[in-house]
Amino acid sequence: MFQQCRALLITTALVFCQQVFAHETTSDLSKYVTESVTVSGAVENKLILRVNDLRQFPPQKVGEVPLICQTGANVGKLENFKGVLLKDILEKAVVISKDHNDVKKTIVIASATDGYKVVFSWSEIFNTPIGEGVMVFFEKDGKPLPEDEGRIAMISSKDLRTGPRHVKWLNGIEVRKIVD
Repeated sequence: MFQQCRALLITTALVFCQQVFAHETTSDLSKYVTESVTVSGAVENKLILRVNDLRQFPPQKVGEVPLICQTGANVGKLENFKGVLLKDILEKAVVISKDHNDVKKTIVIASATDGYKVVFSWSEIFNTPIGEGVMVFFEKDGKPLPEDEGRIAMISSKDLRTGPRHVKWLNGIEVRKIVD
């Protein structure tokens, strides 16, 4: 009986995680494919970055990142991908900080064409090991990302649960001060 309950719980968790990662199931993923990502909001330099622009940043390569969903279930992995650190992109955009403490009240919102959004704090990106793993990526196994990733995607590879901040079809990075 215990084994049956355990198997049912694992199956339920996997189905839930697949629904979380699916964003939207459709046979026509081409409507979500992104060719560029816009960096906007509280930045001195608004950027519109295509894959070739991203290639100009210091490259980052990652061998393997397990995709762990919110429940803790492992639902797969990303392998052999190449991209750039989000903090390198933000340094080029130059986050506006009129007061020394403004950055401590700043968040970064990553958005996808299907409406999916994730949030990072400035401190998390620049003052913790997490920031060394937040990547905007555009290549897997030496090839452009397929339509189900969107040409440009994002992962927070140092999160304990990597799935919730895996953004397929990345099209926007907005910097916003949330507290005065």
